[in-house]
Amino acid sequence: MSRRQPGDDPLTGHPTKHLVEARSLRKVYQPSGFTAVDGIDFTLTRGEAFGFLGPNGAGKSSTMRMISCVSPLSGGTLRVLGLDAATRGSEIRARIGVVPQDDTLDEELTVRENLLIYGRYFGLPRAVVRERAERLLEFARLSDKADDQVSALSGGMKRRLTIARGLVNEPEILLLDEPTTGLDPQARHLLWERLYQLKAEGVSLILTTHYMDEAEQLCDRLVVMDGGRIVAEGTPRQLIESHASREVLELRLPPGEQAMAAEKLDGLADRVESLPDRLLLYAGDGETTLAAVHARGIVPTTALVRRAGLEDVFLTLTGRTLVD
Repeated sequence: MSRRQPGDDPLTGHPTKHLVEARSLRKVYQPSGFTAVDGIDFTLTRGEAFGFLGPNGAGKSSTMRMISCVSPLSGGTLRVLGLDAATRGSEIRARIGVVPQDDTLDEELTVRENLLIYGRYFGLPRAVVRERAERLLEFARLSDKADDQVSALSGGMKRRLTIARGLVNEPEILLLDEPTTGLDPQARHLLWERLYQLKAEGVSLILTTHYMDEAEQLCDRLVVMDGGRIVAEGTPRQLIESHASREVLELRLPPGEQAMAAEKLDGLADRVESLPDRLLLYAGDGETTLAAVHARGIVPTTALVRRAGLEDVFLTLTGRTLVD
């Protein structure tokens, strides 16, 4: 008889098509009656890095809490690893890893002790936890800090330790809520490198992020949420092609001239977006559009032509930048 493998359907013993599957998923907080998640559908396939993007309050973290089975569903269905999240929460939690938005490390303990104690929560034998802790310290590049108190670590080191801690139980899915918020670019790139490694080793990733470059780098597929609903879904490239032009012309103008310039430029591009500090002109050819701007008698202080990106998708879909 074949042994059931991690991620197999508990009823059939066959590999599940989707590691996570949500249908009409809802979250309503009581007693306020606030609807944070309003009937969304999504799936996670094996080996995928899947992202939830959207403004603050869009429902991303509420969705993550339901996937991790620490917040009950208010409606719809949610299956994780083939199990019903409404009734099999403890089994699901034993097989997933969670990296919360805020570090919840015990700062009075050493780096190694944080891993050892967390591993014991899963009922793992001491010898197994010790062996995994050493491997995770190396993975997180913290071996030389193993005996230091957590309070002495930098922000980037704490995030790496939090990710390492979430891997103690060797999860099939790792949930990361804003994994690099507040980190400097060097620390962010090191974390990206560690997450690439995890994905290569077969760990499926679900993450939320406010950083557009992070979403483009890490996510195979993502959804854009706004007001508790999914407003777009696809690969980063698909979203850019569907909701933004090929190029964007950014114009900065002298003080007091932006509103007048926006009126003069109406109809010149596929879309003109007025931000507090600049105008964005979405067009197929930025250089040709810039020449047309000059032809209309507008002389910007600076002009930049760039490829459209995910940030432009958000300006289109939500009407504001991600950080509210």
